Amino acid sequence: MPAKETSEKSVKKSSAIQEYFYGTGRRKTSVARVRLYKNGNGEVTVNEKEAKKYFPLKKLLATIEAPLKLTATNKKFDISVKVSGGGVVAQAEAIRHGVSRALLNYDEALRITLKKAGYLTRDSRVKERMKPGLKKARRAPQFSKR
Repeated sequence: MPAKETSEKSVKKSSAIQEYFYGTGRRKTSVARVRLYKNGNGEVTVNEKEAKKYFPLKKLLATIEAPLKLTATNKKFDISVKVSGGGVVAQAEAIRHGVSRALLNYDEALRITLKKAGYLTRDSRVKERMKPGLKKARRAPQFSKR
């Protein structure tokens, strides 16, 4: 009898599992792991908080949702994101990159649209390292002739 109970429980668990499309986005030192859940209604959660609370600026929310609006899929998916590192702008851009990659996993035909908008290109600009003898990466100490 106990064996049947466990098999019934596993069936219930498997029916509760939702299918999602995954994408990783990066920007500066920010890394975003994005999941697009099928049959959603457009809810966005970032680090288990509502996106509006995590990103207070409307500009940053627009950045996150830009690939979805461009491909007319903004109400098809629920988005769950785990993001770490960097500042809020870099995190928003990393999420945008991750959403774009996840959309490619959903439908490869969206590549042309997303590529033309520049959402699939990883922005590789990072802060330059500090060099010895300088104050910053390139800023030298002030020269005194006398």
